[in-house]
Amino acid sequence: MRPRPPAIDGLPASHVQLPAGPWQTVLGALCALFPMIPEATWRDRFARGRVLDAAGHALAEGAPYRLGADIHYYREVVEEPAIPFEETVLHVDAHLVVVDKPHFLPVAPAGRHVHETLLGRLMRRLDNPHLVPLHRLDRDTAGLVLFSADPGSRAVYQALFRDRRIAKGYEALAPALPEMAFPMAHHSRLEPGEPFFRMREVPGTANSETRIDVITRGDDLWQYHLEPVTGRKHQLRVHMAALGAPIVNDPTYPEVEPRRHDDFTRPLMLLARRLEFFDPIDGGLRSFESAFRLLPAT
Repeated sequence: MRPRPPAIDGLPASHVQLPAGPWQTVLGALCALFPMIPEATWRDRFARGRVLDAAGHALAEGAPYRLGADIHYYREVVEEPAIPFEETVLHVDAHLVVVDKPHFLPVAPAGRHVHETLLGRLMRRLDNPHLVPLHRLDRDTAGLVLFSADPGSRAVYQALFRDRRIAKGYEALAPALPEMAFPMAHHSRLEPGEPFFRMREVPGTANSETRIDVITRGDDLWQYHLEPVTGRKHQLRVHMAALGAPIVNDPTYPEVEPRRHDDFTRPLMLLARRLEFFDPIDGGLRSFESAFRLLPAT
């Protein structure tokens, strides 16, 4: 396995494998694959050594196209918005980093967020270019995130999630469901919906399961404990909306709501509160709890 290109200012390189096409150069292929990025921007990246081959060597602007070539590049966003909330590092050792993530901060580069991500901040803060998130939280969700700090032990920690040997507990504020009996389990089949970033429930064999209980009962809002047995994209948000209790301030379920990217006044009331597992290296019980708390909407 080839080593990853080095991070630049805490930003890991992105990767694309060139598909079949009529292009003569890597530049031509990238312009076609990413039509929203101006050609001048790509030329500037080539000039500054921000486009690399599989071995991590900077490519010249006229580098020839080759089918299946692995290309690494560094994403950049003009006037990237700052996220005015801070993460808290709860644990650091040679293998693991555990972090309490605030609302609105993406875990990894995506869309308009490149440097203002949890991964980028941690790479700069801990001076560790080998950090990789072991799982993901939505940008809108707050709470615990585990990172692998060592490529040599990464696979055994990834297996915890693959084999469902890690207990994950979430909390959410959502409308009351007085007609339902708790605790309960919700099963459904989740598939990509429209627009592309949404998921939806469809008929068919269930591929997702969430266990749900009630922590406290208010007049209109209840505080719920959510335990995802499976880990489908947006699973908790889709399941709560399907039950008739969409999570407070959810901008995507049950319907997409227009929202300014810099509006930090309505955080999604969903928190990754607890993580617990037996460490695959030393066998010890690891248990972590978020310090964030959900506050009722005002």
